[in-house]
Amino acid sequence: MKSSRRRFLKIAGISALGLGAKPVLDVMASSSETAAPKTTRGENALRAKRWGMVIDTRKLQSEEDLEPMIEICDKIHNVPKFENKNHEIKWLWEEEFKHVFPMQEPDFLNDRLKHMSFLTLCNHCEKAPCVRVCPTKATFKREDGIVLMDFHRCIGCRFCMAACPYGSRSFNFRDPRPFIKETNPDFPTRTKGVVEKCNFCAERLAVGEIPACVEVSNGALTFGDLDDPESEVTRVLRNNYTIRRKPALGTGPSVFYIV
Repeated sequence: MKSSRRRFLKIAGISALGLGAKPVLDVMASSSETAAPKTTRGENALRAKRWGMVIDTRKLQSEEDLEPMIEICDKIHNVPKFENKNHEIKWLWEEEFKHVFPMQEPDFLNDRLKHMSFLTLCNHCEKAPCVRVCPTKATFKREDGIVLMDFHRCIGCRFCMAACPYGSRSFNFRDPRPFIKETNPDFPTRTKGVVEKCNFCAERLAVGEIPACVEVSNGALTFGDLDDPESEVTRVLRNNYTIRRKPALGTGPSVFYIV
C-alpha cells in the first residue's frame, strides 16, 4: 500500500505541472497491467450475465419498512455506526424522492412519493464511472456486472467518490473497527483511509444465497439476471413501470424502482 501511495503522489505531482487530470488517469491505468482481482465462487454459486435489482416502493411505505434491510446489510458487512454524521458509512440507506431522483421530480409530485423514504444503494452501473477513474483498480467491475471493491488496493484517493453521481460510496475518515457492535468474522473489516460501498452481497451469491436485503424484504426487492428473459426480475420489469436514478447520465444503473 505504501508503494501505491508513493506512486500515486508521484503521478499526481506530474499533473500539477500541467498535464491535467485525464492524462494522469491514463498513465496510472496503463502502467498497471495486473488484471482486476476476482472473487472465488463455489459450485453452488448463483450466476448471471448481468445482475440487477427492482425495488417496489409500493411495498415500502415507511422508514420502519426499510429498517430490516438496512440492519441486516450493516450487520453482515461490518458497517460501523458513527455518532458523527460526517463520518457515516452507508451501504444501504434512505433518502427522499427529491434527492434520489433530482432530475425526475415533476411539478405536481404525488404526496405519497414526496414524503416517503426510498431505499438507496450502489447502482452497479453498466458504464460505471468509478471503475474508469480508479488508479489502482481497487474498484473493478466483474463480468456479471457487479462493481466491487478490493479494500487492500484502495489508496484513499477518493477519485471514485468524485466520479460517482449517486453518492453511493463512503470514506473511512477514522478506524471503523471500534465502532462495529458485533463483528461478523466471515466478512472483512476495513481500515482508516479506505472507501467502501454495497457489493450486491457478492459473498452470498458465491455460496448460492441471494442478497440479504432481498431475503428480508418480504417481496419488495427482486433480484436476478437482467439478461435472462425468463428470470423473475425481467418479468417484474416487463409488467411494471420503473424508473432509474439519473438516467440521462448514461451510466446504465442496474437498480430499478417501481413507483
